[in-house]
Amino acid sequence: MAHEIKDDIYWVGVNDRRNDLFESYWPIPNGMSYNSYLIKDEKSALIDGVKGGFTEDFLRKVQPHGAVEDLDYVIVNHMEPDHTGVFPELRRLNSGLTFVGTEKASELLENFYGITQGVEVVETNDTLDLGSHTLEFVETPFVHWPETMMTYLREEEVLFSGDGFGTYGTLDGGLFDDQLGAEKYFDEAVRYLSNIVGAYSATLQGALAKLKRLNIEIIAPTHGPIWRDSPDKIVELYDKYSSGGALPGVTIVHGSMYGFTKKVTERVAQGARSTGLQDLKVLDASRTHPSYLLSAAWKRRGLIVGSPTYESRAFPPISNFLEITEKKKLKDRIAGIFGSYGWGGGSAREIEETAETLDWDLVSSPVEFNGQPSEDQLKNGFELGRQVAEAIKN
Repeated sequence: MAHEIKDDIYWVGVNDRRNDLFESYWPIPNGMSYNSYLIKDEKSALIDGVKGGFTEDFLRKVQPHGAVEDLDYVIVNHMEPDHTGVFPELRRLNSGLTFVGTEKASELLENFYGITQGVEVVETNDTLDLGSHTLEFVETPFVHWPETMMTYLREEEVLFSGDGFGTYGTLDGGLFDDQLGAEKYFDEAVRYLSNIVGAYSATLQGALAKLKRLNIEIIAPTHGPIWRDSPDKIVELYDKYSSGGALPGVTIVHGSMYGFTKKVTERVAQGARSTGLQDLKVLDASRTHPSYLLSAAWKRRGLIVGSPTYESRAFPPISNFLEITEKKKLKDRIAGIFGSYGWGGGSAREIEETAETLDWDLVSSPVEFNGQPSEDQLKNGFELGRQVAEAIKN
């Protein structure tokens, strides 16, 4: 069934509990919501759609509030298929429907679905009068595709924010942050931000600047809870983690083939703890999906990476982690490096290359060791952890 957000404004989205990967890559053990909204007025408007595999469920929610044939507008905040997969069916059922989006969205409508007729292009500050409701559009390119925009409902002060301010996770028996328990979504919001929109932190900051002039009572994103009790908190979280903010903690990401590197990992962690550091996360890159590695590194100011050498480079799971930190532009970390090698080194060199690219502040030269770490090398690992933690505290 549809759920009312305010008078004549309904959630007509769906919960995805059957797919275990978002974008066929990012784990969603708690599922995902695809949020769509319907505004009933003299002219009716659907704001965003849902993924194509959920068309029947979606239409059942829309039907009690008027047939799809009676819809006037579809507002296209974002063209990614998890929000637009139902568009061909909507067009089939209603040939007179008008799709409203940015210039780039109009191009993608044609490229994705062959929709060229009944398309209206809008820009920032343009408005659409539905009767007693006025929609105002704000272009937010690269949050997180180039065509994205947000839609502001003036009279009710509701921001339909597209992928901005979204989280992983289904909506279990409710819609709103105060119903569902906002705190349990915050960690998933950081993971979602780092995984999905983190690479575009600069443009996200630009979008936040555009939104400051608006009085926002409710934020209704395309994923995760509707923020009516604490919209300021999700805005603050997005602002903090897209502007280089991070917690005063340390993430240790390591790989170990035969246990040599793991021995030093334990000493590095002990060194960090010796300073009184409370927030420490140790993750094995061989057994942890890059989604969680990236999120943990995004959340904390300190980052220590340890790897054995594998064919003159870092161990493949560590190489994969380094590659994704570069793609997502994880900058400005206080960092340390350690690594082992057999007949020749290379792992530390690859980590240093990433550190240089992303402007990580290395507290010392890498701690490297050949084969089994000696007691002195274990002490060096302890000292590395201590130095990173002290740098965080200071």
